[in-house]
Amino acid sequence: MFYSLQGEGSLIGMPSVFVRTSGCNLRCSWCDTPYASWSPEGGEMSVQEIVDAVVRHPARHVVITGGEPMLAKDLRQLLALLREKGWHVTLETAGTVAPGGAQVDLASLSPKLANSTPDAARAGAAWVEKHERTRLQPAVLRQWLEEAADYQLKFVIADAADLDEMQSVIASIGVPVPPEKVLLMPEGTSAEVMRSRYDLLVEACKSHGWRFSPRLHLELFGNRRGT
Repeated sequence: MFYSLQGEGSLIGMPSVFVRTSGCNLRCSWCDTPYASWSPEGGEMSVQEIVDAVVRHPARHVVITGGEPMLAKDLRQLLALLREKGWHVTLETAGTVAPGGAQVDLASLSPKLANSTPDAARAGAAWVEKHERTRLQPAVLRQWLEEAADYQLKFVIADAADLDEMQSVIASIGVPVPPEKVLLMPEGTSAEVMRSRYDLLVEACKSHGWRFSPRLHLELFGNRRGT
């Protein structure tokens, strides 16, 4: 858990309390939180302990992230308690697990493109197969879009091929997606790598009406925890 500025998406720059769950059903090649996904760390906290820690902060925005937070035990109870206390709740998820009654103010959905597939030498053949089988769930994404109070679709983009694949993924969801709900983020864990992709993303946004989302935390703090 940490207090910082939201670094991505439509609420970029918003002071927010981040609650990072551990455990993930994917193994993205460019994952920047392996301590929450590949080799989960951290102790256990009860729902009430988490709520008590969140409300000590002056902000009114909380971000539930991971790993994949939809795997976390008692998640829906946590979401409900935070919203009852007047907090704006953003849930950051890959969109592979159906909402199942999860109530949030902003569903921040980040479907994983082919650029996320891990190397077998690092992840193992079994994880490569599971990642490919799991990473895209159009019916689940459609359910999130239909049930969420608000949503955004964030895509990690490295090159023009990713933009083509992204459009196919959006079409596969099967419901209209306003272009302003589509956010493009540059792939990279350093400011230098991200900036090398800015021109591609800016021109794509100008052409299609999508939104450009820099990763503010990397620009401000670099690739380190608690930011």
